[in-house]
Amino acid sequence: MAGQRAEDAAEALFLQVQTTTDSRAEAMELAQGAVEARLAACAQVAGPVTSTFWWEGEVERAEEWTVLLKLPADRFDELAEFLVEQHSYDEPEIIALPIVAGTASYLDWIAQETQPRPARSR
Repeated sequence: MAGQRAEDAAEALFLQVQTTTDSRAEAMELAQGAVEARLAACAQVAGPVTSTFWWEGEVERAEEWTVLLKLPADRFDELAEFLVEQHSYDEPEIIALPIVAGTASYLDWIAQETQPRPARSR
C-alpha cells in the first residue's frame, strides 16, 4: 500500500474531527470558516441525523448536521478553540479520531493546505 501508517493512535499525525449542529446553515458556516482559516484542509457536512442524548437531566432527541474536518493533529487545539467560539451550542461535540492510514499524497495535501499563510502586503 502506498501510504503512511501510524503505529498507534497516540502517534497519529492527522485527525478527523467531528462536531454537530442543529442547522445545515450553521454546519456549512463552520465548515467554510475552518477551511478558510486553514484549520482544516477539508470539511464535509452530512445530515440530517437524529441524535438522542442527555441534556440537563432529560433525554432529548434532535435533528442535527454532522461536520467532519481533516487536519494535522498539531492543529487540533486551534480548531477546537475556533469551533467553541463560533458554535451556537453551550457544549458542542468536538471529538477527534486518529487517521491511522492514508495515501501519502492525500496526507501531504492535508499538511500543505493547513499551513498558515503569510499576511499579504499592500
